Amino acid sequence: MRTKMMIAQCCSRAAFGQLRMSTTATPTHDDLDAVFKQKRLIRTQVRKNLKSIQPSLRSHQDNAVQDIVLEAPWFKSSRRLCAYISCAALREVDTFKILSQILQHNGGKKLYVPRVEDKNSHMRMLHISRIDDLVANSMDILEPAPVDADGNAREDVMQANDPVDLFLLPGLAFDRAGRRLGRGGGYYDTFLKNYQDLAKTRNWKQPLLVALSYSEQILDEGVIPTTPSDLPVDALVSPAGVIPISTAALNRMDL
Repeated sequence: MRTKMMIAQCCSRAAFGQLRMSTTATPTHDDLDAVFKQKRLIRTQVRKNLKSIQPSLRSHQDNAVQDIVLEAPWFKSSRRLCAYISCAALREVDTFKILSQILQHNGGKKLYVPRVEDKNSHMRMLHISRIDDLVANSMDILEPAPVDADGNAREDVMQANDPVDLFLLPGLAFDRAGRRLGRGGGYYDTFLKNYQDLAKTRNWKQPLLVALSYSEQILDEGVIPTTPSDLPVDALVSPAGVIPISTAALNRMDL
């Protein structure tokens, strides 16, 4: 409760009113400056909260979230997935149990994971078939090499012949209305927008966007500011369970 109060104090309700209007009117430069300032304040506070989580509690939450995903019918029925590779230094919800389950037992699933190409929000999702396909980049974050062991270019999900069913997404903070606050690079929002446009062009069903979250990352509705380029998620998975948000999530999650 104290955490939510501290974050709420960082953000004025007047600014949120401007924010909601931004979906129907073009936000001004001053509006955007106010939003970005609020985002920075929230990021600072949430990072402090994540840093304060005891390792044993973090491990418990990591296992709980991954077990929920692995047992979910919407995960089991997915055949093509994009999933992030968790980074302990960034204090992201661990995904290695999920990735290992997909790669070791497969069950007909095809997995794509992110590779950051530059600092201009350019990210690709490349196919991997084993954990050993991952290498550490200059930031010591694991990602797929652009070519496989035989020197062949890895399949890029944007060139794949079949649609993705499910995206498992990271983030810094979320709310129960589906707002997602990333780390400021814009990589996922840019990529997801491009993929959604591709799916529309090909008349594919849109993928389900599911974010994985520690309990400490879920904030009160209305606290997280957004701009027109920020994409909402369809559902959240926290240690307490699945929070379906969109109509797509309610229809596809069998909850």
